[in-house]
Amino acid sequence: MITDGKPILDACCGSRMFWFDKDNPFVEFMDIRDEEVYLSDGQLVIVHPNTIGDFTNMPYPDNSFKMVVFDPPHLVWAGKAANLYKRFGKLDKDWKTELAMGFKECFRVLEPYGVLIFKWCETQLKLKTVLALTNEKPLFGHKRGKTFWVAFMKFPKQ
Repeated sequence: MITDGKPILDACCGSRMFWFDKDNPFVEFMDIRDEEVYLSDGQLVIVHPNTIGDFTNMPYPDNSFKMVVFDPPHLVWAGKAANLYKRFGKLDKDWKTELAMGFKECFRVLEPYGVLIFKWCETQLKLKTVLALTNEKPLFGHKRGKTFWVAFMKFPKQ
């Protein structure tokens, strides 16, 4: 198995900015990018995931993880030279379908009673609009500035 028994998946790890331990051995870090890019201020952004993969079609079996962290790009409009684009990436033109598929994949790879932590920044799209793309209901969340952290649990279907 690709996960090597790791209980946590970060499905869009990017440069692992919010992780206290950026090399946590219990986390499978996945991203569609594998690159090192410089921002306009000279800062280096390093994106080297364990697995290169797309959050809309993850290379993991069903029920593989106890926790999934889903922090997809939150931009739909950004030029390729923009620092925000270089740091976070950008969603496709069909971002609604892309995010809906991302939620579906996150829940597919979660074990029953597994936890999904979803992070969203309301720079361009409101959280309410994004949460409407999944039938799953959040348990609770926290807002700080424009950034939201939202927790879900995968309950078995009745």
